[in-house]
Amino acid sequence: MRETTERLAAECARPTARSPDWSEFHWCVARAVAAMQGISPLLSQKLRWHGPETWRQFLVQQRQHTFLRHQRIVDLARQIDVQARVAGIAIVALKGAALHELGIYQPGIRPMADIDLLVNERDAAAATNLLETLGYREWYSTRRERTFTPQGPGRPACFGESTGAEVKIELHTRIAERLPVREACITALLLPEPAAAGLHYYRSDAALMTHLLLHAAGNMRSRALRLIQLHDIAALSGRLGACEWDEVLDLGGRTRAWWSFPPLALTARYYPGAIPAEVLTRAGADCPRVLRYVSRRQRLTDVSLSHLRIDFCPGGEWCGSLFDLLRYMRARTFPSRETRAEVRTCETTQPWAWNSPWTSSSRARRVAVWLLSRPARVATMWSIRTAWEQSGE
Repeated sequence: MRETTERLAAECARPTARSPDWSEFHWCVARAVAAMQGISPLLSQKLRWHGPETWRQFLVQQRQHTFLRHQRIVDLARQIDVQARVAGIAIVALKGAALHELGIYQPGIRPMADIDLLVNERDAAAATNLLETLGYREWYSTRRERTFTPQGPGRPACFGESTGAEVKIELHTRIAERLPVREACITALLLPEPAAAGLHYYRSDAALMTHLLLHAAGNMRSRALRLIQLHDIAALSGRLGACEWDEVLDLGGRTRAWWSFPPLALTARYYPGAIPAEVLTRAGADCPRVLRYVSRRQRLTDVSLSHLRIDFCPGGEWCGSLFDLLRYMRARTFPSRETRAEVRTCETTQPWAWNSPWTSSSRARRVAVWLLSRPARVATMWSIRTAWEQSGE
């Protein structure tokens, strides 16, 4: 897992001419890694070698699926824009949609599993009615967002990119991450004020970068980062000058982005020269000492789904103090009712969790199994198993 992840990550930034000498199982793991990291269509463009025919076909198919899904998403975004103007509400399209709008990616290169939308809290009900007008119904909700699908509850195809998978919409009224007990919130930086009715994008490249960094920080903390997120940061970085970086690191003069250093440092590791040295220095100065020390040594495999084992307190280095670490350990040992509800929601809505002995076990049994055997992460093993099964079709 580590070997394939690190090799494919290096190929995204600095393609080589020599194909890896991998076994059939290595290539199966490579397909799983490419899907988990969101880089299959990107690799179809970047790689200078072909590999086995099954690998080449996989990448080509993933790019085709990504392109067709992009067309569906563009059409849906246009409908949302029209309906938002009619309803008189301002909506912000986030992350992937904004990167495509800037022309950073061509259609078919960057996967988009869903459309992320941000609205003011006062417009949440109107936005819900808007989505229902388009045939969407709420499937489930968490403290982060409400997820809508065309037919309500469903089971979309989810390994890699698939034109058969439903295009979900995630509706946000706040953009925040728990890291892991302190919350970092940037909603005020992203909502356009004032704004005309319709579909909008970020008020500036700096605002988009701030969101990309915070989202990456949250995923690094939970060991769920995707390489495509680092590619986003590296690609957008070239558009930012000194003033824009000031806005990112100072959060518009509100506070310091203490959480920005880990994703910036990891991006710089895999995309040398993409992040200005002075930016890394400033971000590192605001980062807690332990987190800064660990971040300088981490690799993609340590902070993504390629990290195979289940950790008791993933991202404990993000705690800014011993008190925060103790709070985090207590929360992991005795999760709140809200946390338990979110875990159940995840386990009933994510394909990798369906029919899994781990997710169907009681919490006490999971703790006992973890203490005795350090089990592998369910989502990671599901991706590998699915890639293997599909390779035999």
